[in-house]
Amino acid sequence: MVDWQNALAEIQRGADEILLQDDLLAKLKEGKPLKIKAGFDPTAPDLHLGHTVLINKLRTFQLLGHEVIFLIGDFTGMIGDPTGKNVTRKPLTKAEVLANAETYKTQVFKILDPAKTTVRFNSEWMEQLGAAGMIKLAANQTVARMLERDDFKKRYANGQPIAIHEFLYPLVQGWDSVALQADVELGGTDQRFNLLMGRELQKSEGQRPQTVLMMPLLEGLDGVQKMSKSLGNYIGITDKPEDMFGKIMSISDVLMWRYYELLSFLPKTSINEFKQQVAAGANPRDFKIALAKELIERFHSAADAEAAHQEFINRFQKNAIPDEMPEFNFVLGDEGLAVANLLKDAELVASTSEAMRMIKQGAVKQDGEKVEDTKLVFNEAAEYVFQVGKRKFARVALSKN
Repeated sequence: MVDWQNALAEIQRGADEILLQDDLLAKLKEGKPLKIKAGFDPTAPDLHLGHTVLINKLRTFQLLGHEVIFLIGDFTGMIGDPTGKNVTRKPLTKAEVLANAETYKTQVFKILDPAKTTVRFNSEWMEQLGAAGMIKLAANQTVARMLERDDFKKRYANGQPIAIHEFLYPLVQGWDSVALQADVELGGTDQRFNLLMGRELQKSEGQRPQTVLMMPLLEGLDGVQKMSKSLGNYIGITDKPEDMFGKIMSISDVLMWRYYELLSFLPKTSINEFKQQVAAGANPRDFKIALAKELIERFHSAADAEAAHQEFINRFQKNAIPDEMPEFNFVLGDEGLAVANLLKDAELVASTSEAMRMIKQGAVKQDGEKVEDTKLVFNEAAEYVFQVGKRKFARVALSKN
């Protein structure tokens, strides 16, 4: 006998919202494999851990016996998704989209079972729709309805241009659900408008409307803004194992639990046990190491995970970097932040002239490596450990406006 409540609990894990949850449970109880859809526009060649939050949830449905459709938006990628943007996103060429799509297919099978995954491209049906079909599709909604979308509303109020083709994006995404007859669509919380559009179009076509499952946006290394390559606060799934390990070890102890919930495949009971151990006095660093090794093994290998751990020990722990140190958060200005000013603001030196002197003496380290450039300027959001002399340490998180 199927434990529907347990299945629903697995699906709910980490989810921000399910619309409608009772509808989803009813679909599950029908006992038929559901069509689970998630779309990805191949706007960049590599995925990062933020993207995998949705892919991990696809895996959950896959393990429960449902049909997973990994939809590559090669057609929508040429429109450019305006979601969360305050300017029109530059469309990609067909060649750029297809090149990026090939790398996506390789990367997602680090998580999904290729034998149980259907990869589709939305150009399959969108190119057949034609001009007349696109006009008919556009007639489903009004400009007023489109301006209900938060990002469109803000841009319109601020007098920022909105291109007509941007209004087509949510319609095309919604039509994907009609073409696939999706039972469930996954997306980030910033996709709410587009996901609900799928329900509306399915209803108008006489289909049973899809359930919408929204996953939270994973915070990047700064712990504030969502993980993004443009912000420089990301962990790429193709990053070198040692780089991935170092980045994961740099996140805050609070953010670590967020990563565990959304990225780890461990049972929730195990994660709760880890939290209890930390509350009882265990070192959070040990659980951060375990998380780093789990993720590196997933995207590389167990041997790479062990090697990256050893490299971390050699570079950091043997250099006696303490577990606890002062933490600072600085916002980068338009011209970045000069290293001398950073060291002064982090209270590692008394003045910028002392900072210059310490750098010239080889007494300043950034993540265990000597800083040799007195004119070094930081322009990207990231988190670093700085050391001045043998005993002064500070963890510094840099973010953009």
